[in-house]
Amino acid sequence: MIVALAGGTGAAKFLRGLTAVVAPEQVTVIVNTGDDTVIWGLRISPDLDTVTYALAGLLDETKGWGVRDDTFRCLAAMAALGRETWFNLGDRDLGTHLFRTERLGTGRSLTEVTDSIRRALGVRSRILPASDSSVATRVLTPGGWLGFQEFFVREKARVEVLEVAYAGAETASPAPGVLEAIHTAAAVVICPSNPITSIGPILAVPGIAEALASTPARVLAVSPIVGGAPVSGPAGKLMTAKGLLVSALGVAQLYRPWLDVLVLDRRDEGLAPDIAALGIAPLVTGTIMTDRQAEVALARAVVEAPRS
Repeated sequence: MIVALAGGTGAAKFLRGLTAVVAPEQVTVIVNTGDDTVIWGLRISPDLDTVTYALAGLLDETKGWGVRDDTFRCLAAMAALGRETWFNLGDRDLGTHLFRTERLGTGRSLTEVTDSIRRALGVRSRILPASDSSVATRVLTPGGWLGFQEFFVREKARVEVLEVAYAGAETASPAPGVLEAIHTAAAVVICPSNPITSIGPILAVPGIAEALASTPARVLAVSPIVGGAPVSGPAGKLMTAKGLLVSALGVAQLYRPWLDVLVLDRRDEGLAPDIAALGIAPLVTGTIMTDRQAEVALARAVVEAPRS
């Protein structure tokens, strides 16, 4: 079993490659829920949905989120009624959110609802939220605290970031199956996801970082920072706010307590000695996933990473 910690579009691409290299049933994905929000009274879980849609072959790859070829008639209707529409929800995507909200309202856990959705969409890999409890990523700006979607979507990540916090993490618990998956895995892979707002909320849940440190499995991570800049998204700004170097070395320093191998792009090969000095084995390969072939090649390099 390979366990992957995931969030965002980079993770979706990598997981598509991973499930082409190994049997999908051998993959368990632990997904960030810090991005979750409520829009129009509906519970939205963006990272859970992006991972599920990607593995179901439904993801809109142009946008990197939502359902391919979706329509937006409900969004237009809500705009006509004077509701805020800065968070784009497609019509088919809304079906997922309606189902999730209705099932949660009957007392089902997020883990149970997520499993129902992935089964209905034909996804063979196991998908687990990091926690059934609320863990909300909050971003402090000069104008005050924002929810992650307010920062990322409404403000387009253009505002200054002073701090990042994970509200509710201190009292949260790992979702059922999360710790067991990490402890029994053959390998654990941290996807090329934003270290602060995709992986950070997962690690903030008590017990998960400790499980990564104690698992007998080898723990590998793919750096989402290439050439001193994030491949996509605001990871650089958020890492700076946390006092981290915006580089593959900064990723290594953040994950150092439990990381065995860091996969970095060829253009960052010069950082390999510094990463090795941290006690982390560097693996240099191509990490930019421009097409399916590149996704598979990166996943294969991770799965076949030589042992030191």
